[in-house]
Amino acid sequence: MDATAIKDAGAGRTAASITLENIGKVYPDGTVAVGDISLEVSAGELAVLIGPSGCGKSTVLRMINRLIEPSKGRILIDGADVAAQDPVELRRHIGYVIQNVGLFPHQSIRTNIGTVPRLLGWDRKRIRERADELLELVGLDPNRYGGRYPHELSGGQRQRVGVARALAADPLVLLMDEPFSAVDPIVRGRLQEEFLRLQASVRKTIVLVTHDIDEAVRLGDRIAVLAEGGRLMQYATPADLLSRPATAAVSEFVGTDRGIRRLAVTGVREAMRPVGQIEEIERLPTVDVSGTLYDALAAMLTGDALNVVVLEDGTPVGTVSRSALFDAPSAEATATA
Repeated sequence: MDATAIKDAGAGRTAASITLENIGKVYPDGTVAVGDISLEVSAGELAVLIGPSGCGKSTVLRMINRLIEPSKGRILIDGADVAAQDPVELRRHIGYVIQNVGLFPHQSIRTNIGTVPRLLGWDRKRIRERADELLELVGLDPNRYGGRYPHELSGGQRQRVGVARALAADPLVLLMDEPFSAVDPIVRGRLQEEFLRLQASVRKTIVLVTHDIDEAVRLGDRIAVLAEGGRLMQYATPADLLSRPATAAVSEFVGTDRGIRRLAVTGVREAMRPVGQIEEIERLPTVDVSGTLYDALAAMLTGDALNVVVLEDGTPVGTVSRSALFDAPSAEATATA
């Protein structure tokens, strides 16, 4: 398989699947960084790796782009084994965002963003156009910020530039290692919101490492909870993880307030019942069918009601009761030691 196999496998696509098959990493001194992990990230999906310090989250990330070589197992991108690729060529087609951004201080923002396209041989005009396009995409005016240097930007702005640089060559895969942890909570929330907007636009396949369960629940399509020694305890959607933690250890990790978190990531459709079972629906508060159970609860509390009407294009399609919001299976009933 030649060095462009992964690029060719995803030709014409904007995202690629990632498959981890029994990957593990053991260092020469016997330290087990990653035990045995298998999981699949579908094209366009954002998977979050979360767990305590020393559970191998960042090691898994670095094995995907071959900054660290696994001791066993295979990693496939769109079916192509990364071990068969030239590592330098591979990394040019995988975006990588780290906690402290790592921008080159002596280069302008526009030049920083164009780093990988230059390595790929793009001409100056194309690089500048791509840099300006991405600055606009991450919410920074290219005329105002393109010629500045990293020290002239705030931490949040530098983090946005880091994301733009990772997207510059339109990679199929984006790896993010605690990308928002170095900024204060208010800026972090704004960056997360901007990132969700960005992902809705570009739909890249993303593997993101975080230690923050709230960030994982807010951003992830699926969440992999790792234990010490790099063991995979559960891989599930945020709603399933919070409703049905696989073990007592997962239940403890996601926290005692997981019920409230679940409301924010579960759609109203999951608790909806037919309209006909509630009379006088015109007097009840409403929530859009695209909303979450948290939105439904907020509408009930605001309207001092026990039920809320679900609307789709302005038409009632169902109702949700307050009791139904908390009907998810308990962790005690589903978890095992």
